[in-house]
Amino acid sequence: MKILDFEKPLLALKNKIDELKVLQSEGTISLKDEIRKLESKAKQLEISTFARLNSWEKTQLARHALRPQTLDFIEICTKNFIELHGDRNFRDDPSIIAGICKLDGQTFAVIGQQKGKTTNEKIFRNFGSPHPEGYRKALRIMKMADKFKIPILTLIDTQGAYPGVGAEERGQSEAIAVNLREMAGFKVPIICVVLGEGGSGGALALGVGNKVLMLEHSTYSVISPEGCASILWRDGTKAMEAAKSLKYTAQDLIKFSVIDQIIPEPLGGAHTKPEVTMNNIKKAVLENLAELKVLSQDELVEQRYQKFRQIGEYIESKQTRK
Repeated sequence: MKILDFEKPLLALKNKIDELKVLQSEGTISLKDEIRKLESKAKQLEISTFARLNSWEKTQLARHALRPQTLDFIEICTKNFIELHGDRNFRDDPSIIAGICKLDGQTFAVIGQQKGKTTNEKIFRNFGSPHPEGYRKALRIMKMADKFKIPILTLIDTQGAYPGVGAEERGQSEAIAVNLREMAGFKVPIICVVLGEGGSGGALALGVGNKVLMLEHSTYSVISPEGCASILWRDGTKAMEAAKSLKYTAQDLIKFSVIDQIIPEPLGGAHTKPEVTMNNIKKAVLENLAELKVLSQDELVEQRYQKFRQIGEYIESKQTRK
């Protein structure tokens, strides 16, 4: 498992504990008290470390190679999942997984981005960067859900839509724009969850919901910190500085009312206990669905509209007219 820089002091302490446990098992000297003290110290260090993560450190966690993805949620939390393929126009895009499932007896249309974990899977999934046909597939499934009055759950985890020539030729920006327009008008509950990275329009194309939730150490932004640094300072190495300025962590965005809820992760990050993380998401989704079920179809559309209209602050400057 890749060790992140901020985890190294904790790892060194845990290695010391392991060494003492080996000596304890091999020798005649009792080291139980020392081991107990170090274990307590390690626990406190872990708690304090993850309580004060900065924006860049959260970005590293959001990108962790073992972080749970859409397929993990489907496998752990859903039943009777039926995957649906293709946009009925060009091809199937493996970077977006879509289908119908049961979540504690409630039928959902689930649509999520999948980055992949192994090298071969990452290549197959295009590292979670969808082509326009991926967004058109997502839209096809959402239209079907709207027709049959099935709630929609989207799982967001992408650095952004694929910017290749072929994708642009097939209407990448148009596909994203159409998703934004259509999602705004669907008359069923839409719940969006940011699993890892929510990057640019590629994330927003699945992000127009009545409720937008984020995992504790996920990010959601108009651009990656590397891309931001390249534009502002023409220096991609200033990504850490950009991450601080972007204010794109779950903790930042709930203050700005961009999102509605932060879903807690296990201590150490979502990848340490994927099953706990996925069940936390399931619980949050079902709780939010219960709130939305009391709204009529027109109220769902209006609530979604007002939610996005109210994001941000607008200040009129008072200028003296001559």
